[in-house]
Parts: sequence; structure tokens; C-alpha cells
Amino acid sequence: MSEIDSQFLIPFTDEHEMVRETVRGLVNDRIAPRAISLDESHAFPHEAMQELAELDLLGIYVPEEFGGAGMDFVAYVITMEELGRGCGSTALTYTAHTGLCITPITILASDEQKKRWLPELCSGKKYGCFGLSEPGSGTDAGSLTTTAVRDGDDYIINGTKMWITNGKYAGYMVTTCKTDPSQGRGKGISSLVVPMDSPGVSVIKEEDKLGLRASSTAQVFLDNVRVPAENLIGEENDGFPAFMKTLEGGRIAIAAMALGLAQSAYERSIEYAKQRETFGRPLAGHQTIQNYLADMAMKIEAARLLVYRAAFMKDAGLPFGKEASMAKLFTTEMAMEVTSNAIQVHGGYGYVREFEVERIWRDAKLCTIGEGTSEIQQVIIARNILGDAAKAV
Repeated sequence: MSEIDSQFLIPFTDEHEMVRETVRGLVNDRIAPRAISLDESHAFPHEAMQELAELDLLGIYVPEEFGGAGMDFVAYVITMEELGRGCGSTALTYTAHTGLCITPITILASDEQKKRWLPELCSGKKYGCFGLSEPGSGTDAGSLTTTAVRDGDDYIINGTKMWITNGKYAGYMVTTCKTDPSQGRGKGISSLVVPMDSPGVSVIKEEDKLGLRASSTAQVFLDNVRVPAENLIGEENDGFPAFMKTLEGGRIAIAAMALGLAQSAYERSIEYAKQRETFGRPLAGHQTIQNYLADMAMKIEAARLLVYRAAFMKDAGLPFGKEASMAKLFTTEMAMEVTSNAIQVHGGYGYVREFEVERIWRDAKLCTIGEGTSEIQQVIIARNILGDAAKAV
């Protein structure tokens, strides 16, 4: 894989460059060569996750005192971009563990709770997942129906969680539950850490998906699951704002994954266009192909600036919700366009698995849906730029 020409325009530190170099080496040597077989076998990328654990990347932005590497969010986004370039399934598995499970624990949990769960998660001894979506509440996350009823020193949880990445393989699930049914939509919600080996937890099925086929997506059933009250993270009935913050960061991560997928498709297209000859000259000599590649390059560069601007704003402690949505909307839609055009550049070869651009295209589609659909990102951006006027719509 080639170097990214525009990196010097973004204020990366020496530590950031070290992270990119380290992850890129792992991706090129170990992760990318396994991507086809993982896609075909639907095998969970356990080996890659353990390799990332050995590099202290599973808890990349967790403070060292809790078993993490103590880096910043930008380092995490760099890791996501590089993983996306090599294997979308591995990138999604990684971000569900690191971004969706570890993040709310880092934000909400007490130091005692962090010491109890984070070292296992950061070391890869256990994987994590995030139980938010349900069969009847995906985009409308505030309407979830899973309940947690206090019973002495415990909560008893009942409900079904849907589209749970890592659900089958996780040791812990950060689970959102309605703890006060008398409160309306988006209120009376709490977050509990549920050990996945608890009696009453069962994985009903794993989904057979269009893309990201080595990433485990499961439906999890919770039947009278008894969890200690001490597993509550944050304040009871006040969990909705915290998991919305989790999703804001997750949008940047998914955008970075989409950026990596697009970069990979673009690089493969460049290489193919230089090697393939048609009508007596390289494919790259045809203006139509040149236009495709120029458009890819331009949009990838624009997306990269959006993604890293949002990441740097998050690290700086600035409000970043609008910027995260802009990065996700633009980058994920761009990735769909770039990967589709990569297939077009490859012609018939683009439609077969050997050249991998069809896999990258399939993997990219989920990025326009997960962590809030493209349409939801438009709503968020509009509300930020219009303020109260948007509420009249």
C-alpha cells in the first residue's frame, strides 16, 4: 500500500506516525492477506484481535492505570483507518470492542469499576460489545424496551438486543435498559455491564450479512438475567446522553473505517489501471479512467480532512457532534461511490472475488447505516446549523 500524500497537512505527532507505521505493518503483513479467507469462511478475526492486543491497541485511549495505552482519540482513528484499508471485518470487530464497549465504561464507570473490567478488555482476555439496538428500535434508540427492574442488590433484565457486533464472542456487554418505564422516550434509561456468561443470556442467531462477513453480528436474548446493582455505570435513569456521546465518537471511527476502505479500493484501481492494457495502451491512458481516479483521489482527500478535524476537535475537548456527523455522512457516502467506481475501473475482474474490490464495496455499505444512517446524520447537521428553526419541521 502506498503512503498517503496529504499526511503532512494534518498535525500528526511523532506518536501518531508511530501508530500508523505499526498498524500498517501489521495490516500489510498479517491482516490484509487473511481478508479474503475470513470473508469466505465468516470466521471471527480472533487472531487479529490478539495481535492488536499484543500491541496494546485494544485499549488504545484507556489510561495506563486501567490497562490501556494512554494514547489519544486521533491515534484510535488512525488505527481504524489502517484496519479499514486491510480488512473491514477486523476494523468493525475492533471498533465494537474498543469504541462501543470500552468507551461508555471509560466515560461512566467509577475507578473501582474500571479496574474490574478494563484490564481484561484491554488485554484481549475478554471482548466487549454494546447492547443498544433492538428489533423495534434501531435508529430510534430512545424507544428501547429492554427493562431492568431493581430487586434488592440486583437488577433483573429482560429484552432482546439486535445487530450486536461481537455478541457471540463477547465477555461483557454494555447494555442499555429502561429502568423507569414511567418516563418517556429517551428518559429513564440506564447502562449496565452484563457478563455474557450470566444465566439467561443467549445468542439466538448470528446474521448472514452482505458484507463484513467475518464480523459477528448477533441477536442477544436476555431472559430474567440477574446482574449486581454494582454493575450500573453512571447514574440510574440518566444513561441516554452518555450513550449518545458514545455514538458521536463512534461516527468518527466508522468514518475512518470507510476512509480506509475507500483508500484500499483507490490504490487497487491505480495499480490495475497501470498494468491492464486495452486498445494497445494501459488502461490508465484512457481519459475516462483518469477521470474516475482523479475523482476518487479528490474525494478521499476531502474526507480525510473531515475525519481528522472531528477527531482533533474531540481530543481538544471541543463540541464535535456536527463535525462527527459531517465526517461520517460525507466519508461513508464517498466510500460507496469510490468502491463502486473501483469495480467499474476493473471491469469484469472487479466483479470477481480475486481482485477484492467487490468485497470492499460490500463492506463499505454498512458504514452508511451503522452508528446512525446517512439520513440521521443529515438531521443532526441540520439541527446544528438551524438551531430552534429545525424543530418546526
